[in-house]
Amino acid sequence: QVQLVESGGGLVQAGGSLRLSCAASRSIFEINTMGWYRQAPGKQRELVASISSGGSTNYADSVKERFTISRDGTKNTVCLQMNSLKPEDTAVYYCNAKYWTNYKFISDWGQGTQVTVSS
Repeated sequence: QVQLVESGGGLVQAGGSLRLSCAASRSIFEINTMGWYRQAPGKQRELVASISSGGSTNYADSVKERFTISRDGTKNTVCLQMNSLKPEDTAVYYCNAKYWTNYKFISDWGQGTQVTVSS
């Protein structure tokens, strides 16, 4: 199992920025895909952004041009830079790691970090 620890959430006004970090307990280059998901009250968890071991990125349409996912292999960290935040970005943000081990496909989650955007 990969341990994932998120940090960087908080309260920000609309138009502001936050940077989330996710520290993994193993090399992120051994993980097929790392991503950020979010879940707002009463809604399903949704993908925000992901990055593959090869460096390919994917974003939800609602965050394109505002959010950027990046990684630091020396620190085994994946970050999500969030700019131009909107009240609808308010949610608990979860880090996720997807990988194969012993012929099994594993999906591990962090504990989540709250992001609140005030209008």
